[in-house]
Amino acid sequence: MEKALDVLVIGGNRYVGKRLITRLLAEGHRVTVLNRGSSPPPPGVEHLRADRDDERSLTGALGARVFDVVVDQVCYTPRQAAIARRVFTGRTRRYVMTSTVEVYEYEDSDVLVREEAVDPSTVPVDAGLPWDDPAFLEAQYGEGKRQAEAVLAAGPGFASTVVRVAHVLGGDDDFTGRLAHYAERIRTGEPIAVPTVNRPATYVHVEEIARFLAWAAGEDFTGPVNAASSGTLSTEELCAAVAAHVPGGWAEFRPVEVGEVSPFSFRRFYGMDNARAARLGFTFSEARQWLPRAVAETLGKGD
Repeated sequence: MEKALDVLVIGGNRYVGKRLITRLLAEGHRVTVLNRGSSPPPPGVEHLRADRDDERSLTGALGARVFDVVVDQVCYTPRQAAIARRVFTGRTRRYVMTSTVEVYEYEDSDVLVREEAVDPSTVPVDAGLPWDDPAFLEAQYGEGKRQAEAVLAAGPGFASTVVRVAHVLGGDDDFTGRLAHYAERIRTGEPIAVPTVNRPATYVHVEEIARFLAWAAGEDFTGPVNAASSGTLSTEELCAAVAAHVPGGWAEFRPVEVGEVSPFSFRRFYGMDNARAARLGFTFSEARQWLPRAVAETLGKGD
């Protein structure tokens, strides 16, 4: 085993985060979790309670602690990134932020998008926008992540990595309800609304992204890195995998030119190139290989 690290995970209450913590512990690292105390961490993990939006609360909870690496699971805005940068400068060797494929929402492409398509050092930051408004933040999710990346990347003295995570599938604790949306429509025969031109996307299994984040915590690279399984999946492929769990089920699609469409159906291409991760030493699996398992985990094998 490599040298045990002191790792701080900000967030980590559920889904990807709890799997990340389990992996870090299994690898022999010392893990501290910081959140607002909504749920306790697993045994063997130190728990710090603080509001990460409150700089004084965050500083007080940390005391004199320092960490080899910080993995930030819940940084959504440039304000949060600015607080984190001030608080953790000098406290950690490296800062790893989970970002999103949504940073590429303006980078429509017919080919898999590489990290350099969005250079954080060139992204303008506007901390004056209403980032504290939940409705605004939800509508500007990709922009909030882009600007948070920019804050972490600005200037020297703060080594950071941003992991741009593809759409996540799998696990019996998938709280999004997106595959369940498809299952319900397939059961009832309701049509599934999709764009008239419906584009595919890249995905990643929940266990694989946890494995990648745990691996990345022990590395020393910086800058953006795409985290996606190899190969794209279409809405039709997702629905076919879901329909396999519905006796006699089949998916009917209703193309719409304007208006709301079903989850995991896209008017633009959300495909990410994972070649940088491979060059750094991590090989992602093929999405089509784990898709049936991911659907079974989420819907239940009896569905």
